[in-house]
Amino acid sequence: MIAAIGRMKRGAEQDLCARYADRADKAGRALSLGPLRIVEFNESRAPRPAERKAQEADMLLGAAPPGAAKFVFDEHGTAHTSRSFTNLLAEERDNGCAEAWFFIGGADGHGNALLDAATKKISLGKMTFPHQIARCLLAEQIYRAITILSGHPYHRD
Repeated sequence: MIAAIGRMKRGAEQDLCARYADRADKAGRALSLGPLRIVEFNESRAPRPAERKAQEADMLLGAAPPGAAKFVFDEHGTAHTSRSFTNLLAEERDNGCAEAWFFIGGADGHGNALLDAATKKISLGKMTFPHQIARCLLAEQIYRAITILSGHPYHRD
């Protein structure tokens, strides 16, 4: 499950994200991974960044069920290779975690409540991406992880 602050507008990014989510759903069934759904939340209208981050963290945390693995995308998180990202997902699945949630924050970043609740903090690298692009990248990496786990030749080292 991907939970993100900001709404995806119709267009190429939405189409690409939907394509990878659909691929992940189909390929993940046999591996007990999926379905990959995307939940969107409106950006907070609070006047100060700290308040916006806190409100958005509450919205995101409120979406995830108790016991879900919480992967928070944060600029201070750990950057992973596709294989090490795959290992994170497989480890959670193999440890009996029923759901993995991936959180993409708003323009101001994440509130402390979400950062403190994170199972892992992950970075997409040192560059900053708009939430639409981050969502596409994440959906593709989830699909890639599923293909790696299934032995499909999509990923090449």
